[in-house]
Amino acid sequence: MSWNRAEMCKRAALELKDGFYVNLGIGMPTLVANYIDKQKNITLQSENGMLGMGPFPKPGMQDPDLINAGKQTITSLPESSYFSSADSFAMIRGGHIDLSILGAMQVSKQGDLANWMIPGKMVKGMGGAMDLVAGVKKVLVLMDHNAKDGSPKIVNNCDLPLTGKKVVDLIITNLGVFEINQGVKVKEIADNVTKESLINKTETELLF
Repeated sequence: MSWNRAEMCKRAALELKDGFYVNLGIGMPTLVANYIDKQKNITLQSENGMLGMGPFPKPGMQDPDLINAGKQTITSLPESSYFSSADSFAMIRGGHIDLSILGAMQVSKQGDLANWMIPGKMVKGMGGAMDLVAGVKKVLVLMDHNAKDGSPKIVNNCDLPLTGKKVVDLIITNLGVFEINQGVKVKEIADNVTKESLINKTETELLF
């Protein structure tokens, strides 16, 4: 047993503190928007030029002109604002975003992140990933613990092209929560996952 995607996103949403400005990366991280505590004042930022995003629209309520950076339809809020992509990246590069939640293909024990391409496969482009890992105050990676072929995604050293070096602070997978701090420290283990199973499915040494 392990956490499903909804449970992973709910756990990630707990990392959003009151007053935070947060950028959600393409893929599973965008789903975190559906689990934000309504008692907290959280502002979501999208690098295509929007500040203040609501949850995903209900079927039939989509506005094709209102999208996030991953080209998914989203909802606005009364306080939402719109601006150019240049202004959006100025916010990111200026250190005004508290937390970025990104997907990944590999994370090393030092916090190196590889999340933008697999050599030999078609790539749409870098997107805003390099700016996000360099400019935000904290980077959280939300990903499956292992690739589809079963290979570990938390590794000693990334062998895929890097997005950033020593940039990841926290990892949430379907097997648990891990902090990068002079190694990979286990903060939580998912329901019904054993310590032995966690060790076997991770390449690098885990600190308990």
